[in-house]
Amino acid sequence: MITGSKTINATNTLAHFIFYNLKRPKIRLIDAMFIVSIDVDVGNKGVGLINKGKNDVNISRYLSEYSVGEIEEHALPILIDFFNNLEIPVSFAIRGQLIDVDASIVETILNSSVKHEIGSHGYYHKEFTSLSSDQAIHELNLVSSAMEKIGVIPKSFVYPRNKVAYLGLIEKYGYICYRGYDGFSKDDMCIEKRGQLYDIHPSYYVNKDAQPLFVKKIVDLSVSRKLPFHI
Repeated sequence: MITGSKTINATNTLAHFIFYNLKRPKIRLIDAMFIVSIDVDVGNKGVGLINKGKNDVNISRYLSEYSVGEIEEHALPILIDFFNNLEIPVSFAIRGQLIDVDASIVETILNSSVKHEIGSHGYYHKEFTSLSSDQAIHELNLVSSAMEKIGVIPKSFVYPRNKVAYLGLIEKYGYICYRGYDGFSKDDMCIEKRGQLYDIHPSYYVNKDAQPLFVKKIVDLSVSRKLPFHI
């Protein structure tokens, strides 16, 4: 299974490189732009405990919300230190419920030596395409209340599982940009304006099996063509 995963990822990375190398750019910036957004799906095992397994389906097909939270408890400090050492600011998309349960990791991000961004990842990490308008408003109200506790007014919205919906609503709540759909056919090095919102296209999803050589080549393309590269 591991070997198969690496093979698929290597092929996927190579396909991205070829696609970006051949594709005609939609935009050209004054300088290339490197964007990193990190989803915090749970953030703390205590969130899973409070939800008592009832929210597992909204988080992962294979792991409980508690397990994902436990993993992220260990991973997030490492990621924060990594980007601090590189002096690269990144966007952390935080679930509102994490702030209400344990805001310590969020405080660590806010007090970092590098000015990272706190964006929104919903409140319960529910797919917005499955919510009614009233349910979406309720989620956004909960997010706003939680963010207010840490003195943050989020401007970036990362939809859980990138299921984009209710753009008009997130605009009304003061967001100025969001991460659009992902998947090879929709990945792009591009930023598009939709109404008053900016769709920051995802360019490449990086996990432990990503192939550094090809990722570097995609970054080089971004630099040479002066395009936004969103990891």
